[in-house]
Amino acid sequence: MMFLLECLYRAGMRDVVTVEPATGGFAALAGVAVRRDAPPVFVKAFTDPPGDDVFAAEAEGLAALRELGRMATPEVILANRELLVLSVLRPRPPSETFWEQLAHALAGLHTSTTHPRFGWHRDNWLGRRRQINTWDDDGFAFFAQHRLLRWLGQPRVEAALDAGDRAALERLCHRLPDLLPDRPACLTHGDLWASNVLATPDGRPALIDPAVSYMWAEVDLAHVWSTVPPPEAARFFAVYAELTSLDAGWRSRMPIVQLRQHLAVLAQLDDDWGAGDLVRATLAPFRTRT
Repeated sequence: MMFLLECLYRAGMRDVVTVEPATGGFAALAGVAVRRDAPPVFVKAFTDPPGDDVFAAEAEGLAALRELGRMATPEVILANRELLVLSVLRPRPPSETFWEQLAHALAGLHTSTTHPRFGWHRDNWLGRRRQINTWDDDGFAFFAQHRLLRWLGQPRVEAALDAGDRAALERLCHRLPDLLPDRPACLTHGDLWASNVLATPDGRPALIDPAVSYMWAEVDLAHVWSTVPPPEAARFFAVYAELTSLDAGWRSRMPIVQLRQHLAVLAQLDDDWGAGDLVRATLAPFRTRT
């Protein structure tokens, strides 16, 4: 944690006594900084930042979720090229009520922020890779180009997928209008797995580590669904579906929507958590023309 301590000192936070390790992230170093004259803060930094704007983009995403979507997020205390400093949140409680509250909050985010176009006013970051957010009026074209096909050519993806898989991905992209409903764009968190759900000091659901864009709401739903949410989240999906009038067939779409996250994981991590197998399984029906 000495690296984080040095970053904090360089940023002028000279009252930090020590930095204790924090767990949960994969891209950056993270810790909780204990201070002499102020409450502790959460801090994260890269030893080799992937870009000058990575923390500025994350801070902006947190602000968008809070100000546009009325989601609880940590307070941004400092964001510069080197580090991000946030107020400290609590671990989420193992409570069904908490997950039902999250369903209400997420439904509110998605239904109150509809937008005529897909994208965001700037590119931001998903882990250590840029998330391309070039505006598009067509959600299917945006999803195909900037959430699926953009990962082809990445070395780990090239190694994991053969030519048949890559052709199947292109075929799937061509058929997206037949496979997914035509839905409006809304503000999405963009990386909504369970580890990015924490709690405010008073126990409300709070979100961290966004990769925001205006996209289909189901990119957030698919990420929760596909990353093994805890047992207490069982009611989350029914409550969200009721609040958003989600059709009964949503579960069958989750593997296709979640392809974008599996490909991102495959591109970035040596241990891909089985993402390669999941990608190949989803692409299997599209490997041959029918």
